[in-house]
Amino acid sequence: MEKISLPKGTRDFGPEQMAKRQFIIDSIKKVFQRYGFQPLETPAMENLSTLTGKYGDEGDQLLFKILNSGDFLKEANKQNLETGNWKLATGDIAEKGLRYDLTVPFARYVVMNRHEIAFPFKRYQIQPVWRADRPQKGRYREFYQCDADVVGTDSLVCEAEIILMIKDAFKALGVGDYSIKINHRAVLSGLAEILGARENENSLFVAIDKLDKIGEEKVKEELIARGFNTDSLATLFEVLNFKGSVAQKMEMLTKTFANSEKGKKGVNDLSEVFSLLENYGSAFDHVEFDIALARGLSYYTGCIFEVKINNVGIGSVSGGGRYDNLTAVFDAKEKSSGVGISFGIDRIYDAMEELKIFPKETSAASTILITHLDNDGFKYGLKTVQAFRERGIASEIYPDQVKIKKQMEYADRKKIPFVVVIGPEEVQTKNLTLKKMETGNQLKLSFEEIATAIQLHNNKD
Repeated sequence: MEKISLPKGTRDFGPEQMAKRQFIIDSIKKVFQRYGFQPLETPAMENLSTLTGKYGDEGDQLLFKILNSGDFLKEANKQNLETGNWKLATGDIAEKGLRYDLTVPFARYVVMNRHEIAFPFKRYQIQPVWRADRPQKGRYREFYQCDADVVGTDSLVCEAEIILMIKDAFKALGVGDYSIKINHRAVLSGLAEILGARENENSLFVAIDKLDKIGEEKVKEELIARGFNTDSLATLFEVLNFKGSVAQKMEMLTKTFANSEKGKKGVNDLSEVFSLLENYGSAFDHVEFDIALARGLSYYTGCIFEVKINNVGIGSVSGGGRYDNLTAVFDAKEKSSGVGISFGIDRIYDAMEELKIFPKETSAASTILITHLDNDGFKYGLKTVQAFRERGIASEIYPDQVKIKKQMEYADRKKIPFVVVIGPEEVQTKNLTLKKMETGNQLKLSFEEIATAIQLHNNKD
């Protein structure tokens, strides 16, 4: 018999894991809603014509393609198949693919529904995406993204509010040690301009994006292979490795870009974002201006963001940026500027597990377990558990009449914080025994007293 297994890069999530994941999703969703974003969902699969060409050549190779239904080889061009060229062959046997991210489907939605949308359009979307990447720690082939985007405005208020949302989200999650890196694509375009590499700037962006992964020497090797000379690389890394405050970096770049309009545009936009943050009354804590931040996706045109949780062996947990031309690829007349941020649920989960900072309450499915010593206690417990539920308290009753020790073990394994014990005395007096599992303390209380105490406990949490 074949051993059952999961596809590489995918995972099952049991009840305890799902409770923690839901805590992350709910925390971020509340932040999105507080900033005026509305929910949206799009299909898991899109036409390949929608997806290809939006993520660069490397991104296109990571798309999961869906084979056409039926005898998909029958109509295929045999010559295309025999070439071994995956691009030619794919066009004949696959018309659809699993979405790579939520931004491109969002842009497609905006273009298709532009006459019904009120602009600026603020939406959030929490759904799985798929990438045919090499699985490793913190990198999966199926993972959830938590996106918020604004489309239909050029205002840099949106960039400032993205930073504020990131801060609010990590505060809600209880993550205190993290860094928000910010840069601007025009700063990188300005670097390409002063290096005399305007025609080769995408190669420059892709290579710089790998700095954290492969290091400076390997990036230099890649750029030399792409036609950059050693003199230009010396200039490039002199800028990328510059250390100093935000103001000092701005001053250095202003001088560097004296003859680069693109570079000036990037510096001016970043300066305004920092000024807006000051006007919001937000400190620059956790915010770092990183000149080497590139982000590999080719559709970014303005400010770009990347967030890392410090002291964990996981890469970025959030990223995003402004894209001025994404909707135009679907309709040349539609050139709505947009900006967004994406939180990686799976990476945030892994980081919080590594740091052991999930609240204890996230693992508890129920607040109260009703236990019973005999049949009369069981019958009384059925009415009691329903009364707790009517008060909005998550409750359950142990379904079998077994020894009390086994019922307590069940509560302990499910991390249920409170247990009500009902025996002959409780049925007669109507005063129930309430046990707090964490301390083992027991009290005799009426139903009303227990319900009030539990509601206060829940509100405090």
